[in-house]
Amino acid sequence: MADLDLVEDNMRTSIEVFKKELATFRTGRATPSLLEKVMVSYYGIPTPVNQVANISVPEARLLVIQPWERSILPEVERAILKSDLGINPTSDGSVIRLVIPQLTQERRLELVKTAKKRAEEGRVAVRNIRREANDHFKKQQKEGKISEDEMFLLQEKVQKLTDKYTKEIDQLVSNKEKEIMAV
Repeated sequence: MADLDLVEDNMRTSIEVFKKELATFRTGRATPSLLEKVMVSYYGIPTPVNQVANISVPEARLLVIQPWERSILPEVERAILKSDLGINPTSDGSVIRLVIPQLTQERRLELVKTAKKRAEEGRVAVRNIRREANDHFKKQQKEGKISEDEMFLLQEKVQKLTDKYTKEIDQLVSNKEKEIMAV
């Protein structure tokens, strides 16, 4: 992990993973990203719902799932029931409707707590990338490939990147907290 661009790419990837994780949180609003982790057995192969069906949001608290093949409708229903969404699907034989219930205050607080935990995991991932980069720079300095001044300069740049991305994580979790707590 020598190149600063590589360090930044790895940190950016950590942020993207965190963003995707936050998108799967149920906030009382319907969003297709709620179903990203739901896997359907499609001819015996676990497949994400969005790869076997169209997912639309006709209303703020309603998701409509229309499988491309009517024969997999029961599989999609089963997968939703097995998931940790806590939503019961209703089917009319051609589409599945998911009505997103309003969140209780207790559930909102629980979601905020989970979001903050995920944010801390994201910050740890970014700090681990920093640690690996700094270890690499120290190793290069010991091997005589870079001077001590260059090592400190590189470590300083990596610290600035770390600060930038941890701040971004803090901002993302703060926005998600506001979204969750909005009634």
